[in-house]
Amino acid sequence: MEIKKEDYIEQCCPLDTYSHSARSAPSGKIPIKEVLKELDDLYSRERNADGSVLLEEWLKKAQEIGDWSGELSIYSELMGHHRRTGDKEKGLFACEQGLKIIKEQGIENSVSAATVMLNAATTYKAFGKAEKSLSIFTHVSRVFADSLSPDDYRFAGLYNNMALTYTDLEDYENAEKCFLRALSTLQKCEKSENEQAVTYCNLCELYDKINPEDERIALCAEKAYNLLCTKTLARDGYHAFTISKCAPTLDKLGFFVWAAELSKRAKEIYERD
Repeated sequence: MEIKKEDYIEQCCPLDTYSHSARSAPSGKIPIKEVLKELDDLYSRERNADGSVLLEEWLKKAQEIGDWSGELSIYSELMGHHRRTGDKEKGLFACEQGLKIIKEQGIENSVSAATVMLNAATTYKAFGKAEKSLSIFTHVSRVFADSLSPDDYRFAGLYNNMALTYTDLEDYENAEKCFLRALSTLQKCEKSENEQAVTYCNLCELYDKINPEDERIALCAEKAYNLLCTKTLARDGYHAFTISKCAPTLDKLGFFVWAAELSKRAKEIYERD
């Protein structure tokens, strides 16, 4: 579904609290693509502690050479990393530093900066600051709507995380609307089975909050399971990580056999890799 202007919530963005300040030109660039490749490899082997060390080392290097874009990329990765490990203090610090750099550089209306802001908003939500995250999501919505095709996959992440925020705020009507928008976007994207499965599990959780007897819970659970069993879906570390997010929901809602089967698969992937 296309995002509409009337769907926006008129709130100021936390970036408005920062003032612009110029930084000197960097003396070099960190190899961010190589860093992220190494990070993904560590995650695939569940070496989260090593991932933290890697990111902190490259953050320091980026700061030493004045590479603000590299520094911003690392802070964005640290947001996700600390969500993964549950480190609230460090996660919120990464958000503040990332948003500060964006404002300093005056790039808050660019798609790349909005993508980092989406990550920050997701982190704020994860650590109990749903209202603060919603205002950032609103800004990201504006930037994406002005710059991207309505079917761009980045809208799926935006809608999913907005939905989770609305769920925390007990605005279930808007939560459902955003989850369905996320699905509409993902269904137009190739190789999105993992992401679709997560969205269906999120819908399961939402419908269970509204009415535990809702028959849509079973329908969404079955769709999630079938998507995760797609024959062409790569059985890699990302798939195992997706299962780690879906299986607990299926188990909690009574789909024990599916949850056990998927958890066994994820364990086998981690042991193999």
